[in-house]
Amino acid sequence: MTARNDIQAITERIRERSKVSREIYLDRVNAAAGKTANRGVLSCGNLAHGFAVCSPSEKVALGGDKVANLGIITSYNDMLSAHQPFETYPQLIKDAAREAGGIAQVAGGVPAMCDGVTQGQPGMELSLFSRDVIAMSAAIGLSHNMFDAAVYLGVCDKIVPGLVIAALTFGHLPAVFVPAGPMTSGLPNDEKAKVRQLYAEGKVGRAELLEAESKSYHGPGTCTFYGTANSNQMLMEIMGLHTPGASFVNPGTPLRDALTREATKRALAITHLGNAYTPVGRMIDERSVVNGVVGLHATGGSTNHTIHLIAMAAAAGIRLTWQDISDLSDAVPLLARVYPNGLSDVNHFQAAGGMGFLIRELLDAGLLHEDVQTVWGEGLRPYAVEAKLGADGTVVREAAPKVSGDEKVLAPASKAFQPSGGLKVLGGNLGHAIIKTSAVKPERRIIEAPALVFDSQQGLNDAFKAGLLDRDFIAVIRFQGPKANGMPELHKLTTVLGILQDRGHKVALVTDGRMSGASGKVPAAIHVTPEALEGGPIGRVHDGDIVRLDAEAGTLEVLVPAGDLALRPEPVCDLSGNEHGMGRELFAGFRQMAGRADHGASAFGTA
Repeated sequence: MTARNDIQAITERIRERSKVSREIYLDRVNAAAGKTANRGVLSCGNLAHGFAVCSPSEKVALGGDKVANLGIITSYNDMLSAHQPFETYPQLIKDAAREAGGIAQVAGGVPAMCDGVTQGQPGMELSLFSRDVIAMSAAIGLSHNMFDAAVYLGVCDKIVPGLVIAALTFGHLPAVFVPAGPMTSGLPNDEKAKVRQLYAEGKVGRAELLEAESKSYHGPGTCTFYGTANSNQMLMEIMGLHTPGASFVNPGTPLRDALTREATKRALAITHLGNAYTPVGRMIDERSVVNGVVGLHATGGSTNHTIHLIAMAAAAGIRLTWQDISDLSDAVPLLARVYPNGLSDVNHFQAAGGMGFLIRELLDAGLLHEDVQTVWGEGLRPYAVEAKLGADGTVVREAAPKVSGDEKVLAPASKAFQPSGGLKVLGGNLGHAIIKTSAVKPERRIIEAPALVFDSQQGLNDAFKAGLLDRDFIAVIRFQGPKANGMPELHKLTTVLGILQDRGHKVALVTDGRMSGASGKVPAAIHVTPEALEGGPIGRVHDGDIVRLDAEAGTLEVLVPAGDLALRPEPVCDLSGNEHGMGRELFAGFRQMAGRADHGASAFGTA
């Protein structure tokens, strides 16, 4: 089934805008593909180093380019619950490759920080830039030029976008992404949020808070709410970079291991030595990117991807914009309610039908491009399935269920939760911003109130503790953009603003910083660009100015005469405290080079 006319029109707009940059990119991919793999032209000394630890038979095979060699890029560490399972994956992949007549080597490791550990801490100011560091680190591993395809082990926040940028930079190589899956369900996310609010109000102590958090984040796997990490997994599947049905199977299960073995064998099959050579740079095109954006909207995914998807697309010469994302949101209904957009978690989403049900519904509604290429082959329809464990221990697939297992979690297209995806671009005299409305009640989507201006999230929290915020207001948190301090997530604001909203106050947030996929019920105009440090109008807002945030009309305005606003001097903010400590001094160059949020906030520039 072909995509609807409106989806086709937006895709064609992206294709036309990207024509020159995409052609340049594909020329590079084609030139590199003609030289893959280069083991045959490596000097004897180069090759000897590259396979020094391999077995004698593997050395013979690699020396003669007789078998495919997979390069494993791993983001394993013990700090991320989602990445801890990757500890055992390299050996599993090597064994599976050997069984299939191939070879696998760990090409390199990439850093992977846990945003949950660093929220509100100095380390969070490295988080966004870690995406670009991950891409660079993966490039170093793959630059050995010993590989016929790459297998990427990553799940969370900046890690998957960084790995995708690396994969597309090495676009002549096939690329298969292998997930680890979500942890089993623990303390429900809404109950955890209630304890956080009680702690912020001083009604429970640290011991009670830590107990609740520990019961929620309790074992291996991704956090179970629908934040950036699980949005990543959705994206990898709907863009065809996972094998079908791989995203949300729990770690440590026989099916999880079977899917990893299968992904390994598939990666070998799509090398230039196999019968289905599928270089990822040709595979991912404008249709794949649009499918990813559609999936983001249909599931109420992370606002972080309004930045990451632009940077990921740019790596393939594709020029995606916020307006494209916003227009697609208007066209795509919301089909999933997973916390913070509902009470259920990703395990409930999987049980209700998961990605197979979602993809089938979107395909049948004409909201996805079916005629794409994936790591599984031609077309997206083969992803409208559910993966199960066969009697022989291999993966078998069945058609996705025709009826949702729980329509409160996963709805058919005919019974969508709302007609739009809930991500919207706001524009006005404060610049442009992103707002996620899928978790915000309709009556709270238009807020007009006096501004209270802060230069940090701690400033707002201190005012709350001092009892100064029991009123209607719009919090303007400035100097939080990429150039100012690396654009950390301002997750600590969620609890305080949620409390004030629950008390009956009209509150909203306007910031040039980020919130995460966990941003929730409070209207928040985020990623405001230009940022304050670059002279953005957000820096000229004063306490008491009336700010109007209208998520229905798509406007963000400070109600000050244009002439008066322009004449206000640019504010001065002492940012020296952001420049050192916890490694921040090493990232001064990244802060200087960082692009705007609506351009992907990348040190690499845009397409």
